[in-house]
Amino acid sequence: MSPVAKAKAEFNASVVQASLSVSIKSSNEPMSMVLKTALTGINEALKGDFGDDAIQNATSQDNTPEGTAGRIVSLSTAFYEAYKQQHPGQDESQTLNDFVNTLKKGVDQGFKEAREVLQGLNVLNGDISSNIDKTYDLVQKGFDDFLAAHQPQQTTPSTDARNDSNRAKAA
Repeated sequence: MSPVAKAKAEFNASVVQASLSVSIKSSNEPMSMVLKTALTGINEALKGDFGDDAIQNATSQDNTPEGTAGRIVSLSTAFYEAYKQQHPGQDESQTLNDFVNTLKKGVDQGFKEAREVLQGLNVLNGDISSNIDKTYDLVQKGFDDFLAAHQPQQTTPSTDARNDSNRAKAA
Protein backbone atom coordinates (compact mmCIF):
# COMPACT_ATOMS: atom_id res chain seq x y z
CA MET A 1 0.00 0.00 0.00
CA SER A 2 1.39 3.42 -0.94
CA PRO A 3 2.30 5.95 1.78
CA VAL A 4 -0.47 8.26 0.56
CA ALA A 5 -3.08 5.50 0.70
CA LYS A 6 -1.85 4.49 4.15
CA ALA A 7 -2.05 8.08 5.41
CA LYS A 8 -5.55 8.44 4.01
CA ALA A 9 -6.60 5.17 5.64
CA GLU A 10 -5.17 6.37 8.97
CA PHE A 11 -7.04 9.67 8.66
CA ASN A 12 -10.27 7.86 7.81
CA ALA A 13 -9.76 5.57 10.79
CA SER A 14 -9.36 8.61 13.04
CA VAL A 15 -12.58 10.11 11.70
CA VAL A 16 -14.44 6.85 12.26
CA GLN A 17 -13.02 6.58 15.78
CA ALA A 18 -14.09 10.16 16.57
CA SER A 19 -17.53 9.41 15.18
CA LEU A 20 -17.74 6.24 17.27
CA SER A 21 -16.88 8.20 20.41
CA VAL A 22 -19.49 10.83 19.63
CA SER A 23 -22.15 8.18 18.95
CA ILE A 24 -21.43 6.33 22.17
CA LYS A 25 -21.39 9.53 24.23
CA SER A 26 -24.68 10.70 22.78
CA SER A 27 -26.41 7.48 23.86
CA ASN A 28 -27.71 6.97 20.36
CA GLU A 29 -27.89 3.19 20.69
CA PRO A 30 -29.32 2.30 17.24
CA MET A 31 -26.73 4.42 15.43
CA SER A 32 -24.01 3.15 17.72
CA MET A 33 -24.98 -0.41 16.75
CA VAL A 34 -24.84 0.51 13.05
CA LEU A 35 -21.43 2.09 13.50
CA LYS A 36 -20.06 -0.88 15.44
CA THR A 37 -21.37 -3.24 12.76
CA ALA A 38 -19.83 -1.09 10.03
CA LEU A 39 -16.49 -1.08 11.87
CA THR A 40 -16.56 -4.86 12.04
CA GLY A 41 -17.12 -4.98 8.28
CA ILE A 42 -14.37 -2.44 7.64
CA ASN A 43 -11.97 -4.39 9.84
CA GLU A 44 -12.74 -7.53 7.85
CA ALA A 45 -12.21 -5.71 4.54
CA LEU A 46 -8.88 -4.25 5.72
CA LYS A 47 -7.65 -7.44 7.36
CA GLY A 48 -5.60 -8.53 4.34
CA ASP A 49 -3.69 -5.25 4.16
CA PHE A 50 -3.49 -4.21 7.83
CA GLY A 51 -4.10 -7.36 9.89
CA ASP A 52 -6.70 -7.92 12.61
CA ASP A 53 -8.48 -4.90 14.10
CA ALA A 54 -7.06 -2.40 11.59
CA ILE A 55 -9.27 0.47 12.79
CA GLN A 56 -8.42 -0.04 16.44
CA ASN A 57 -4.71 -0.44 15.66
CA ALA A 58 -4.68 2.76 13.61
CA THR A 59 -6.26 4.66 16.47
CA SER A 60 -3.66 3.39 18.96
CA GLN A 61 -0.87 5.24 17.14
CA ASP A 62 0.65 8.47 18.43
CA ASN A 63 -2.11 10.97 17.67
CA THR A 64 -0.49 13.88 19.46
CA PRO A 65 0.08 16.99 17.35
CA GLU A 66 3.78 16.10 17.22
CA GLY A 67 3.16 12.48 16.15
CA THR A 68 0.55 13.42 13.57
CA ALA A 69 2.66 16.26 12.14
CA GLY A 70 5.68 13.97 11.96
CA ARG A 71 3.75 11.40 9.94
CA ILE A 72 2.33 14.03 7.59
CA VAL A 73 5.75 15.56 6.96
CA SER A 74 7.61 12.28 6.55
CA LEU A 75 5.01 10.67 4.31
CA SER A 76 4.64 13.68 2.05
CA THR A 77 8.31 14.66 1.75
CA ALA A 78 9.19 11.06 0.86
CA PHE A 79 7.96 11.87 -2.65
CA TYR A 80 10.62 14.52 -3.31
CA GLU A 81 12.96 12.31 -5.34
CA ALA A 82 10.09 11.13 -7.55
CA TYR A 83 8.94 14.74 -7.96
CA LYS A 84 12.47 15.78 -9.02
CA GLN A 85 12.55 13.00 -11.62
CA GLN A 86 9.31 14.31 -13.12
CA HIS A 87 10.90 17.74 -13.60
CA PRO A 88 14.22 17.03 -15.33
CA GLY A 89 16.22 20.04 -16.41
CA GLN A 90 14.38 22.38 -14.04
CA ASP A 91 16.47 24.47 -11.68
CA GLU A 92 16.88 22.35 -8.52
CA SER A 93 16.00 25.21 -6.20
CA GLN A 94 12.84 25.93 -8.22
CA THR A 95 11.89 22.24 -8.17
CA LEU A 96 12.32 22.12 -4.40
CA ASN A 97 10.24 25.26 -3.86
CA ASP A 98 7.51 24.04 -6.23
CA PHE A 99 7.42 20.68 -4.41
CA VAL A 100 7.09 22.22 -0.95
CA ASN A 101 4.48 24.71 -2.20
CA THR A 102 2.50 21.80 -3.67
CA LEU A 103 2.66 19.98 -0.33
CA LYS A 104 1.58 23.09 1.56
CA LYS A 105 -1.36 23.56 -0.79
CA GLY A 106 -2.42 19.94 -0.23
CA VAL A 107 -2.06 20.25 3.54
CA ASP A 108 -4.14 23.43 3.54
CA GLN A 109 -6.89 21.59 1.66
CA GLY A 110 -6.63 18.51 3.89
CA PHE A 111 -6.79 20.49 7.12
CA LYS A 112 -9.74 22.48 5.79
CA GLU A 113 -11.61 19.25 4.96
CA ALA A 114 -10.72 17.69 8.33
CA ARG A 115 -12.04 20.75 10.15
CA GLU A 116 -15.28 20.54 8.14
CA VAL A 117 -15.71 16.85 9.02
CA LEU A 118 -15.03 17.46 12.70
CA GLN A 119 -17.32 20.49 12.70
CA GLY A 120 -20.04 18.31 11.17
CA LEU A 121 -19.56 15.83 14.01
CA ASN A 122 -19.83 18.72 16.48
CA VAL A 123 -16.46 17.85 18.03
CA LEU A 124 -14.37 20.79 16.79
CA ASN A 125 -13.87 22.64 20.06
CA GLY A 126 -11.44 23.07 22.93
CA ASP A 127 -8.43 20.80 22.81
CA ILE A 128 -9.38 19.33 19.44
CA SER A 129 -9.33 22.71 17.75
CA SER A 130 -6.12 23.83 19.45
CA ASN A 131 -4.44 20.48 18.68
CA ILE A 132 -5.35 20.86 15.02
CA ASP A 133 -3.82 24.34 15.03
CA LYS A 134 -0.68 23.04 16.73
CA THR A 135 -0.43 20.13 14.29
CA TYR A 136 -0.82 22.49 11.34
CA ASP A 137 1.93 24.77 12.69
CA LEU A 138 4.25 21.79 13.25
CA VAL A 139 3.62 20.54 9.71
CA GLN A 140 4.46 23.98 8.30
CA LYS A 141 7.65 24.05 10.39
CA GLY A 142 8.51 20.54 9.18
CA PHE A 143 8.11 21.63 5.56
CA ASP A 144 10.25 24.73 6.20
CA ASP A 145 12.93 22.54 7.82
CA PHE A 146 12.78 20.15 4.85
CA LEU A 147 13.14 23.08 2.46
CA ALA A 148 16.14 24.45 4.35
CA ALA A 149 17.83 21.04 4.56
CA HIS A 150 17.45 20.35 0.84
CA GLN A 151 18.43 23.72 -0.60
CA PRO A 152 21.13 23.23 -3.23
CA GLN A 153 24.55 24.45 -2.12
CA GLN A 154 25.32 27.77 -3.75
CA THR A 155 28.95 28.30 -4.66
CA THR A 156 30.44 31.71 -5.19
CA PRO A 157 33.59 32.51 -7.16
CA SER A 158 35.48 33.19 -3.90
CA THR A 159 34.35 29.81 -2.51
CA ASP A 160 35.42 28.06 -5.72
CA ALA A 161 38.80 29.81 -5.64
CA ARG A 162 39.29 28.86 -1.98
CA ASN A 163 38.38 25.22 -2.76
CA ASP A 164 40.78 25.18 -5.74
CA SER A 165 43.53 26.64 -3.52
CA ASN A 166 42.88 24.04 -0.81
CA ARG A 167 42.93 21.23 -3.40
CA ALA A 168 46.22 22.49 -4.79
CA LYS A 169 47.77 22.56 -1.31
CA ALA A 170 46.57 19.00 -0.66
CA ALA A 171 48.14 17.71 -3.90
